Amino acid sequence: QVQLVESGGGLVEAGGSLRLSCAASGRIFSMYSMGWFRQAPGKEREFVAAISRSGGSTFYADSVKGRFTISRDNAKNTVYLQMNSLKPEDTAVYYCAASQMVVTTDVQKYNYWGQGTQVTVSS
Repeated sequence: QVQLVESGGGLVEAGGSLRLSCAASGRIFSMYSMGWFRQAPGKEREFVAAISRSGGSTFYADSVKGRFTISRDNAKNTVYLQMNSLKPEDTAVYYCAASQMVVTTDVQKYNYWGQGTQVTVSS
């Protein structure tokens, strides 16, 4: 079991940056692969980025490649999403999620979810 709490969302102008954090409780954070997903009003939740248990492998949605970076600090039980060159279409609620499976982009494989943090990008 793991509990996740996102933070770092807010309002930013297009071209700006935000760094999201996801703090996890529990003593076995390193046993979970982690992902970030986002959901805009009226749209399906979509994959954004994922990172393996050790942090050695990362995956990104095509829409964010080159702009977003996922990382983790297992000593701090925290996963991050650095978002640069933000666009209005990045506006969404961003969710942190944990999976007991090997690193995956599949939303169905994630067992635990945070409550989300709002990211709004103005033009």
